[in-house]
Amino acid sequence: MEHYWDDDLLVAAQSDLWNHSFVFLKSMSLKCAIELGIPNAIHRHGAPVSVPDLVAALNLPAARLPPLRRLMRALAFSHLFTRQTSEATAAGGEEEDLYGLTPTSRLLVDDAGDRRSLAPFVRAMLDPVQTMPSLLISGWFKAADGVATPFEAVHGSDIWSRTSRNPEFNATFNEGMAADAGFVMDLVVRKCGHVFRGLRSLVDVGGGTGAAARAVAGAFPHIKCAVLDLPQVVQGLPADGPVEFIAGSMFERVPPADAVMLKWILHDWDDEVCVRILRKCKEAIPPREAGGKVIVMEQVMGSSPGEKATENQLFFDVWMMVQTGGRERDEQEWCNIFTEAGFSDYKIAATFGFRSVIEVYP
Repeated sequence: MEHYWDDDLLVAAQSDLWNHSFVFLKSMSLKCAIELGIPNAIHRHGAPVSVPDLVAALNLPAARLPPLRRLMRALAFSHLFTRQTSEATAAGGEEEDLYGLTPTSRLLVDDAGDRRSLAPFVRAMLDPVQTMPSLLISGWFKAADGVATPFEAVHGSDIWSRTSRNPEFNATFNEGMAADAGFVMDLVVRKCGHVFRGLRSLVDVGGGTGAAARAVAGAFPHIKCAVLDLPQVVQGLPADGPVEFIAGSMFERVPPADAVMLKWILHDWDDEVCVRILRKCKEAIPPREAGGKVIVMEQVMGSSPGEKATENQLFFDVWMMVQTGGRERDEQEWCNIFTEAGFSDYKIAATFGFRSVIEVYP
């Protein structure tokens, strides 16, 4: 048998395989840090903090000090926290590392002023209801039972039915979506505000608890903003704020407005369903000459340079396959859907990281 690999290549390949096998622990360590409140504790301390001080601040048992050192060391290596040597070590005293916040972990701080925390988003994505189907993807591939997604194979229903029957997961999911929407919309209204100028009314279809619509209403008070979402989502939300909440289905009717916003909605569905949704949106808006348009916020595969952005897009596409049966799309695939739904033109107005803002015109 011909020998193709030398020993160094074999060892490097094994190391790469181990990295792939254990990379899930990065997610679980991140989840643990959020649930323990580590980013908040470091923020409140006001400076890099030692692990013994973290144990005290988090009110953890003293026996958890050595394991927490190991967790913090791993999280610092993955750039979630900074790690530095304390002055005591430099002076010859007892060695103690100090851990501080990085730009990434600052996004997880709950009390960081005007900056919105993304901790609820991470909690939602790493909730066992959502992670369990990822462990059983191969079984779903092999099954001939017609089940649409691994999520449905595990839970017996799609994700939307699950939220209607599980109040705790419904709350976690909605809080996560609101955190992500608020964070991104703060950027959109600052960097891409021209998309909303000239509008008198806007309906955020599938807009959850209204974080995105509130961001638009706050930046453009003259725009009458409304959210259309399922009853279990909008039930009990305040009726006296800047956003009107409407219980209903986007498959039945979209309330009329100058513009309809679809933010991270279409990637949940296959092409045929996307066309149905877009046609309902088209019925709700005036002609292009009167300012009518649909504002789509989604990933455009291949639009963001860089390995990290590409990796995010590719694996989020797999996430959609697992959770909803939807998919991420490249520009030509988006164009095909818009055309099939009866729209005349579109424009990619801006790209933020691996997500884009697309104006679609009737």
